[in-house]
Amino acid sequence: MNTAVYPGTFDPITNGHSDLIHRASRLFDRVVVAVAASPKKQPMLPLESRTQLCQEVLGNLDNVEIIGFDCLLATLLQEQNANIILRGLRAVSDFEYEFQLANMNRHLAPSVESIFLTPAEHLSFISSTLIREISSLGGDVSKFVHPAVAEALQQLHGR
Repeated sequence: MNTAVYPGTFDPITNGHSDLIHRASRLFDRVVVAVAASPKKQPMLPLESRTQLCQEVLGNLDNVEIIGFDCLLATLLQEQNANIILRGLRAVSDFEYEFQLANMNRHLAPSVESIFLTPAEHLSFISSTLIREISSLGGDVSKFVHPAVAEALQQLHGR
């Protein structure tokens, strides 16, 4: 059984993330969306909210599980009996960082392979960082995120 773990902060989950997860759900027996606590990144949304939003967005996929985590990814991979790390690449600029992570993860979890997917072309420019910024400045992000995410961001910013 191939179990892929897709780790990230998902602050917030975007349509680009959803696209990758939907496609991964057709490729792998089990996909674990692992929402990282990432306190050093100072996420805009608390872990519980990010996990709950991922569940709302992806809850219709039978072989996808959403969990929160605050440990080393290699530890989580072992706990989940995962053999694949799934990562997304939007642009060439992502490659250098992802290459470094893949090499480190290969040392920490030698039996796990990193696999990269790219989002659909019309979603390749979307990032959580841009969504947070646009939303915080009162912009409409509804074309880039699930309606539940757009609503959560509006509530967060008092709109």
